Amino acid sequence: MIVEDLAPPALDRCLRQGGLRLRTGPVVTRIRSPLLAVRRGIALHYAQHTVEAAQGFADFHVSVERPHSLRRWIDKQVVFRFDGTVPFAPLPGDQGFAMLEWGLNWCVSSHCHQYLIVHAAVLERGGRALILPAPSGSGKSTLCAGLVFGGGWRLLSDELALIDPANGHLVPLPRPVSLKNESIDAIRGFTPAALFGEVVRETVKGRVAHVRPPAEAVLRADRSALPAWVVLPRYAAGAAAQWQPLSRARAFMTLVENAFNYNVHGRGGFAAFADVIDRSDCHEFSYSSLPEAVAAFDQLARNAR
Repeated sequence: MIVEDLAPPALDRCLRQGGLRLRTGPVVTRIRSPLLAVRRGIALHYAQHTVEAAQGFADFHVSVERPHSLRRWIDKQVVFRFDGTVPFAPLPGDQGFAMLEWGLNWCVSSHCHQYLIVHAAVLERGGRALILPAPSGSGKSTLCAGLVFGGGWRLLSDELALIDPANGHLVPLPRPVSLKNESIDAIRGFTPAALFGEVVRETVKGRVAHVRPPAEAVLRADRSALPAWVVLPRYAAGAAAQWQPLSRARAFMTLVENAFNYNVHGRGGFAAFADVIDRSDCHEFSYSSLPEAVAAFDQLARNAR
């Protein structure tokens, strides 16, 4: 069964009562929430994702709900609960689905130590994986969405690169693509293929909206890929699409700097990152025009060794 098979009343009952056991790549999360915004967000963005058996195993047990304190009647807020604890401060009441997404990122990045986890977008084309590690504001998610919805690349993840240290494969975690501020308008103007949810305003990141992952990415979530490129993207107003060589030493350190659990893996983490770099062509890439950027990455894939 997939989420799309559940009628709105059935999905609502599931979220309010026993919880929805949602599979995203290798992870199963039991989600509970009485909030309409959360139910709508899941129905839209996770329509093609598998619903596991109600009594089955779940890696994480989470909920998004109103606080239990008296403040719930004074100032509408939402909280994220993980195994009954509240790891984050409450957010305004209209940010329920965004809080769920941020909370799910935290669950994976903080606990899935069977993988080496990097803050990066990951895409695949022709069986080869592209890793885009970059800090916030670099244009990573905008570029990721452009390549996925207009460039023929398969989405593995918008936020978290999961590297299996046993074989070096990038493991898919296809979930909604998170866009903010000008990126929302850029992708809307670039392609009609991107299916947006509601835009939430006045978050700590400004305007935030999520884009539903392509059905193909979800259906192929069991197909990993070996790394072929590590690219550091940078959006620069008015800049032409341009490649710059990136030394392997700097590419390696960029992975380390963006890793969530490099210290957990010790020598194994060092070896896994070294293997990624050995397998990959490494570049810096600056751009301002999304069509130019998509064309540049199309050529990159065509020229693959």
